[in-house]
Amino acid sequence: MQGRQKLTQGGMLGGRGARALVLAFLYCFFALTLSTVAEAKTAKVLGARLGVYPDKTRFVIDLDSEVDYTYFLLPDPFRIIIDMPEIDWSAPPGKVTSGGGLISGLRYGLFKPGTFRVVLDVSKPALISKIFTLPASGGKPNRLVIDIAPTSRDTFMAASRESMAAYSARQRNDTSVTEKSEDVAVETGKTTGPRKPLIAIDAGHGGVDPGTIGVGGIYEKDITLAAARELAKVLTDSGRYRALLTRDKDVFLKLRQRTEIARKNHADLFLSLHADSISDPNHRGASVYTLSENASDKEASALASKENKADVIAGIDLSEENSLVQSILIDLAQRETMNLSSNFATDMVRELASDVKLQQRTHRFAGFAVLKAPDIPSALFEMGYLSNPTDAKLLQSPAHREKMAKAILRALDDYFKTHKF
Repeated sequence: MQGRQKLTQGGMLGGRGARALVLAFLYCFFALTLSTVAEAKTAKVLGARLGVYPDKTRFVIDLDSEVDYTYFLLPDPFRIIIDMPEIDWSAPPGKVTSGGGLISGLRYGLFKPGTFRVVLDVSKPALISKIFTLPASGGKPNRLVIDIAPTSRDTFMAASRESMAAYSARQRNDTSVTEKSEDVAVETGKTTGPRKPLIAIDAGHGGVDPGTIGVGGIYEKDITLAAARELAKVLTDSGRYRALLTRDKDVFLKLRQRTEIARKNHADLFLSLHADSISDPNHRGASVYTLSENASDKEASALASKENKADVIAGIDLSEENSLVQSILIDLAQRETMNLSSNFATDMVRELASDVKLQQRTHRFAGFAVLKAPDIPSALFEMGYLSNPTDAKLLQSPAHREKMAKAILRALDDYFKTHKF
């Protein structure tokens, strides 16, 4: 009994100790959880506005919580780049995207996981004279305030070099300048049986690069992503193809990354999806582009020039990128790839003709950087013009996008009947 009593007392003491330990653990767990949730809270943009003054242009972002920021400057064209932790900017931007004062245009979006980027295009050399945050008070939200003042080109260039040096130092600590390709690309239709052709589907633009902003404020990057996902489904559902999406979310990818994804995964064909805009709102119709040393017409040349500036739009320093892109020479191997690309484009035009409004010269040629993989047949599909109300409405329709996807499926069937993979 005495032994049992000691045991019972010991058990009671042990129970109290265990309960105390459990309570202490739970307290620490919930405190840590609440702290983590607080730290992980994503700031939300409530609105943005521009103020134009005689000596400066003020850009203000209203937020529901404070944010950290860094910035740097890029020349030719003159840009001010502001990076913040990933934030939620789902609020309508209002009129700020069209600019005002020294700011000629504004873009924003996810640059890479954890980094949200705002790009301010400035009409002439200008510096950030002040940048600061204001806490919420008096019914006003948290604010990030950026004052921009004009300067000389020499002063801008010196400030750009200094800010880029600081930016490069930060990059050395974070080598993922943009989303890693393997974290973005998604393959569907994997099988263990006989190998099926792998089609790389590239949704043009993304993240901080919206592409064309069309009728009603629709973004090209959203249309291309929806079309890419639907095309991937049509191809894999056929049972004849595997599909590789270069991106499956709203994130920025460098032009070079897009072709690298296709090459790394040994894609058998690369198709980049886009939707253009033009000054004439009556101009409409789809077209298919393949690579050529010389553009087939002025419009093709202008389009290639615009699409090749995607990295500039996203605030990338092209001092190294340009040399890499321009160093890709059209050698004999690439000439063969260009011929195969042209064959596929011909198949596409033929199959699209019954379901889609096409431009008169449907198959066009230009020097698109995204088509320069030397060993993968590649084409760029301009699905229509977002500046045209009819095309814009159709491209927002899942039924219309499915029609295009099924036409592409038929074109792939035609192509692979006569081409090995």
